[in-house]
Amino acid sequence: MSKSLPYSVKDVHYDNAKFRHRSPLKVLSQSVLTLGTKRNCASCSTGKFLILILFFGVACLMLMSKSPNDFDEKGKVTFVSGLRLGRLLRKPPRLPPRLSPDEGQLRANGSNSDPKWAVRQQSVKDAFDYAWSGYRKFAMGYDELMPISQRGVDGLGGLGATVVDALDTAMIMGLDNIVFEAGSWVEAHLLERISQKDQVNLFETTIRVLGGLLSAYHLSGGEQGTLNMTHNGPKPDIYLNVAKDLADRLLSAFNSSPTSVPYSDVILRDSTAHPAPGGMSSTAEVASVQLEFNYLSAISGDPKYSIEAMKVLAHIKTLPKTEGLVPIYISPQSGEFVGENIRLGSRGDSYYEYLIKVWLQQGGKMNNNFTYLHDMYIEAMKGVRHLLVRKSIPKGLVFVGELPYGSNGEFSPKMDHLVCFLPGTLALGATKGLTKEQALKENLLNFEDLENLKLAEDLAKTCFEMYEVTATGLAPEIAYFHTKEYSEDGLQGGNTSSMYANDIIIKHADRHNLLRPETVESLFVLYRITKDTKYRDQGWQIFEAFEKHTKVKSGGYTSLDDVTEVPPRRRDKMETFFLGETLKYLYLLFGDDSVIPLDKFVFNTEAHPLPIRHT
Repeated sequence: MSKSLPYSVKDVHYDNAKFRHRSPLKVLSQSVLTLGTKRNCASCSTGKFLILILFFGVACLMLMSKSPNDFDEKGKVTFVSGLRLGRLLRKPPRLPPRLSPDEGQLRANGSNSDPKWAVRQQSVKDAFDYAWSGYRKFAMGYDELMPISQRGVDGLGGLGATVVDALDTAMIMGLDNIVFEAGSWVEAHLLERISQKDQVNLFETTIRVLGGLLSAYHLSGGEQGTLNMTHNGPKPDIYLNVAKDLADRLLSAFNSSPTSVPYSDVILRDSTAHPAPGGMSSTAEVASVQLEFNYLSAISGDPKYSIEAMKVLAHIKTLPKTEGLVPIYISPQSGEFVGENIRLGSRGDSYYEYLIKVWLQQGGKMNNNFTYLHDMYIEAMKGVRHLLVRKSIPKGLVFVGELPYGSNGEFSPKMDHLVCFLPGTLALGATKGLTKEQALKENLLNFEDLENLKLAEDLAKTCFEMYEVTATGLAPEIAYFHTKEYSEDGLQGGNTSSMYANDIIIKHADRHNLLRPETVESLFVLYRITKDTKYRDQGWQIFEAFEKHTKVKSGGYTSLDDVTEVPPRRRDKMETFFLGETLKYLYLLFGDDSVIPLDKFVFNTEAHPLPIRHT
């Protein structure tokens, strides 16, 4: 935004007023009032003659003014003698209201907010560019960048995960040069990589690589160019063809299992699969691939992807649960849950997220074949409120704990940062992507929705305070909460000025920060739904902390070893989700609601937007 020019809104109002239509009576009255202001024109013969002409003209105007009887059957204006005067009496065109230069720039950008957010959004865009430049310089084609060591590492199967994870973020941000670089790498290398690589994890590969390819397909103009946000890089079919090849190999995880529950690991080069060590699969992992496989079936015309993935959720529907809550492990051999550990953190989180998102993806109707997913979600959220939600002392932060030994065991006041996905999911489930104001206006919110929305806002506050309570302003990986039953001394976050310093406990082993996105994801969703600018303010504060403490001079950003001390110790890893999720959600938080609207897209659990089917 340029500085304001010496042209104000007051000037605009003046200019607009000059072109407003004035009636003949106003013209006459103003003329009469003006006649006597300079001199007495009526005192001379010339003045009398002019007045006579003036009154004659006014009489003509009154006779020709448009009353209902002054129009013939064709809508033409007529005079006493029947002469058509439509062409003569046509009004001159009115000029449209003119915007001041600043207003025009805001309107052109589609902005609906304070101009400072455009500046802050640009800061996030610059951060993404900086992160990518470090990756491109030291690790191009590797899964992840080690920015301090200035080298790449393959920790996710060697498919260039950062390239694919970051691709749709670059498209959304309009960074065409990065889109070209990333897209060209996909076109030149990814198919070969897929055909040669060994073991990958079904879940991680689906959400990061398959999800990234599918989102890139749509955003680059797939499906008749529904968005076509960029013209750089390969054509959409390149992304689709690579996605199909990858998914065909991943299907072996489903086809090799004796039950509807897939194995967790796939050997890509020969399309075989096997269970993880110990034989168990994570509930979240097997139940968080459906958005991607459903969309691939929709755009490829081949139902096999959706059929296999949806068998998992249909099977889980039949299993016993604890008030809708499920253990975090499930056996591909028996198809049954294993153990009693219930939590919404690691291995449990995205199971609940995909229940509501898959239902929304399929149109969000209450009378289709996917209604059971909505019902399972509603039951689970009731269970969360009843069994897992508590308040800390002394200040009463609302948090979600765990049941390591089931509902009959002891409650643990432990909350992973991963749980901070929940506020956004609760808000999305309540309004179905509409703003709260619109949903209320259309009478779409029931009591259950309002309760979930209130819990979403309470939990978002807690998630933000997990940042605020530390010395760096960045959250730990795991926090514990002070309750009547649980307390530990000497494990505060380092920010003694925080009013919640005594509510949040951070153990030494949990003090790392991996540049995770869950909190800013929920801030983004809650801002879109409630329009409360505090969520933007909080997001900006988190972004500034990332900039201050995780930026590496040689390029890229790094995870931290301890957020409770300044300067923090560094871990030397830039996770793919920092580009794929964290910076994407921050960019969208500070931008216009029309970009990836929540009632038209669902984000997979790696922040790759996929379109909703509206039938």
